[in-house]
Amino acid sequence: MKSLVLSLVSLLALYSVNCDVYYEEKFPDDSWESNWIYSEHPGKEFGKFKLTAGKFFNDPEEDKGLQTSEDARFYALSHKFKSFSNEGKNLVIQFSVKHEQDIDCGGGYVKVFDCNLDQKDMHGESPYEIMFGPDICGPGTKKVHVIFSYKGKNHLIKKDIRCKDDVYSHMYTLVVKPDNTYEVLIDNEKVEGGNLEDDWDFLPPKKIKDPEAKKPEDWDERATIPDPDDTKPEDWEKPEHIPDPDAAKPEDWDDEMDGEWEPPMIDNPDYKGAWTPKQIDNPAYKGIWVHPEIDNPEYTEDKNLYLRKEICAVGLDLWQVKSGTIFDNILFTDDLEEAKERGALLKQTLEGEKKMKTAQDEAEREKEKSEKPEDDDDEDLDDDAIPEGVDAPVEEHDEL
Repeated sequence: MKSLVLSLVSLLALYSVNCDVYYEEKFPDDSWESNWIYSEHPGKEFGKFKLTAGKFFNDPEEDKGLQTSEDARFYALSHKFKSFSNEGKNLVIQFSVKHEQDIDCGGGYVKVFDCNLDQKDMHGESPYEIMFGPDICGPGTKKVHVIFSYKGKNHLIKKDIRCKDDVYSHMYTLVVKPDNTYEVLIDNEKVEGGNLEDDWDFLPPKKIKDPEAKKPEDWDERATIPDPDDTKPEDWEKPEHIPDPDAAKPEDWDDEMDGEWEPPMIDNPDYKGAWTPKQIDNPAYKGIWVHPEIDNPEYTEDKNLYLRKEICAVGLDLWQVKSGTIFDNILFTDDLEEAKERGALLKQTLEGEKKMKTAQDEAEREKEKSEKPEDDDDEDLDDDAIPEGVDAPVEEHDEL
């Protein structure tokens, strides 16, 4: 038994040694101002970030993050760290986003770069390795971007992943595995997953239509055909409209002045429409012809679709119409369980935010109620001057 315990301890120790946290940022203080670099790319009016926990939070210090602070601005801020590769390991990218401004249109994603990033010239066209996170613009765009760079081209995921669109903090997690599979989690719940090759157009298709194959000229795809023995009934032909048999010429109708009177036309109840022969099963039917496929000579399997040879920087490169988004809890690791443990802590944050937000909303309603002028329901009759010697009229009225 003792040897078993020692073995488990050894395995845990080995697991701990082999798992890495490559980069983590919780923005505890103003040190980010010297660690993160604003872009100075010409031609753009970039907005500034500020350190804050926002209007509602669980902990005023722990919940601090970087918040966009200016409306209708591009934002371009990045940080470099010690480079790493995910070769043979999981890559876990995780961060929290809080759209407390009830965002109408703007990004809430991060970009991951290699060491070639020129931080002071970072802009929307700067090459990146991965772009991941929520993007909202009106009711039509509420999605999670998962974009990978592959051989110099950015590839968007072919699936639609819906993001959170409320005003509270949410944790977004991307997991890329060395077996070329991936997972996307929101608040520690898996919302999407699959195979990199299937869900992105990194590679040409494995199969293509055989360019030499052609459908035979006598291939009949008609499931049914008109019955050659069917004939049209002799009494089928009836006009679609007939003169109204109940109509009578008006008494004041003058043929010389009004022309020859004709009764109005009505739908013919005996009209059967255009005749067509009935359909029967086609004895020559062979089904829908399927173009045969062959192996695509341009396809080559790539077992390293997952691989990022060098990860060296993270950036907030986005546009927002209405500012107020808070970014926090950035984590790069190869340990999904570690990421989930840290993601679980956000539940407490979320509960605290909702509690404070509810209290604030209630206080605001009470304030509006107290400031609202009360209706003067009673008329002050003394204010109305009544001439001397004139009796005041007695009126019946409803209370307002």
